[in-house]
Amino acid sequence: MNKIDNAFNFYIRHIYDEEKMRLLKENNLKVAGSVPAVMWELFGAILTGCSGVSTTGTDLNGWEVKSAKNGGSFEYQYHLNTGIKKLKDDCLVNHLFCTYSETYKNVVVRAIKGENLAAHFFRKWEPEYFLNYNPSAPSKERRQRFRKNIPFKYTEINGWVILKIQDGLITERNDTILDELNGEQSI
Repeated sequence: MNKIDNAFNFYIRHIYDEEKMRLLKENNLKVAGSVPAVMWELFGAILTGCSGVSTTGTDLNGWEVKSAKNGGSFEYQYHLNTGIKKLKDDCLVNHLFCTYSETYKNVVVRAIKGENLAAHFFRKWEPEYFLNYNPSAPSKERRQRFRKNIPFKYTEINGWVILKIQDGLITERNDTILDELNGEQSI
């Protein structure tokens, strides 16, 4: 089996787990949001074949993994002591954007090179990052976290579709682009 097939098998067992979805609905609990970020990172690790790097910085070696409900934006967080390095790393690594339907029955995974996101997002965010953590600014103006978003529409227009799942079945896949992106630089 290749990476996409392995990731799909993981998706069936751990993301779109029909028994879990049924139990959540039967018990009147929210289905959307029932898959934590770390599971999407694990899905991304299986999909790309790249393992995690550390507790700070990019999620995987050469990849950042983001997930959002279909139509939602993808949140990036930058912390005081590690944020500027993370902003710079985000310009270099590939980014995997996983969008999902409320029931997780439909998933689209897109990829964009960090260098293609840098000018539109990461480099523009740097001055705001420094303002956010400016020690001379009044404490009311400083936030605990520096959070920014990449809109869904941007990823939809500019991302390569790596994997598309509809009604729990693969309807589109792009092994070639995934392999090409994996052959590129990593941190």
